[in-house]
Amino acid sequence: MKKFDLNAIYALRRASLATWMAQEGIGALMFQDTEGMRTPNVRYFTGHPMDAMFVLTVNGSSILCPWDINLANIKAHVDKIIPYTDFGRTPIQALKGLLKILKVPQNSKIEIPSNTPYPQFLHYVDELADMQIICREKGSMTVVDSMRTVKDDYEIYCIKKAAAIGDKIIDIIEKDIRNGSIKTETDVALLIEKELRKAGCERTGFDTLAAGPSRSWGIHCFPGYTDGPWGTQGLSILDFGVVWEGYTSDTTLTVAKGPLTQEQKEQLELVEKAYKESLKFYKPGCKVSEAAIKADEVFASKKRIMPHSLGHSYGLECHEFPVMRSIGDNTTILLPGVVETCEPGLYDPKIGGCRLENDVLITDDGHEILTHSRIIKID
Repeated sequence: MKKFDLNAIYALRRASLATWMAQEGIGALMFQDTEGMRTPNVRYFTGHPMDAMFVLTVNGSSILCPWDINLANIKAHVDKIIPYTDFGRTPIQALKGLLKILKVPQNSKIEIPSNTPYPQFLHYVDELADMQIICREKGSMTVVDSMRTVKDDYEIYCIKKAAAIGDKIIDIIEKDIRNGSIKTETDVALLIEKELRKAGCERTGFDTLAAGPSRSWGIHCFPGYTDGPWGTQGLSILDFGVVWEGYTSDTTLTVAKGPLTQEQKEQLELVEKAYKESLKFYKPGCKVSEAAIKADEVFASKKRIMPHSLGHSYGLECHEFPVMRSIGDNTTILLPGVVETCEPGLYDPKIGGCRLENDVLITDDGHEILTHSRIIKID
């Protein structure tokens, strides 16, 4: 593994957020990653993977309050670690205690997550009457989402590692399709699970979606996979990601096994063309809408419509900002360090579905394709 100073990386991220806090007059803020309030922001600022409360002060001091102190001692990169059990396993008492340990002055503005239920917000207000508790829609969580848009060197390293492992799995899948050892949706889904664990990954980035010819008409098939045929005659889709140190990949391949109808062949060609043409706009300075508009134009030339956006950013989550789409919020400019998927697709109940998805890093002078998914064509 490439050597990184993780203490310095997480401290730099916290310092950037603390600068914003100073501008907003916020004395301290809290993120909570627990059941019902999941957020990757705790991991983004500390390295701790799950189940913890994190408090940062405007002067940059920080405390992690984890459920699992043993895990935190191994994974976390933060100033102090105080076990959740010290506060009776109660979030409001934990925040109250952590602010006291951090010596946050009375009457300071304390921001809590925007997804805090209103009744719980009122409890925070009552219990921390000597502080100004704020909970707002466009606050710290929005700022952190923006911070996470442009990946740093460590994030890019982790994403590339996940991408490389995903590529190896795709190669194994293609080999096993051709030799006949993969026959069902379950076969390919469990192969992915086995291989990612062998490679040292944490998990899949999301529930694997394996749809054989009878189900590939769905954008996201439901259920995710069955014991039905996969990779058999017609069009099959596989959408999966693997997670390395918290960061996921996200790829989709299509298996096209002949004999195919003329309509199926034309659909494959159209998706491949949309993929190739839209990639030309994955470069710094382009609006996220430009690539999506190009894909829409390719499909419109054959009177077809893609029923979803062209792509999305990803990282600690499978879907992050910005989204590559031609409508709605489409004025965001691509910057170096942004990672986006490129995933044009078409779906038809009679023809079947086809999607081609790869992960793309925006660079200073263009882009770098990180994954090498493809349409696997078998006569």
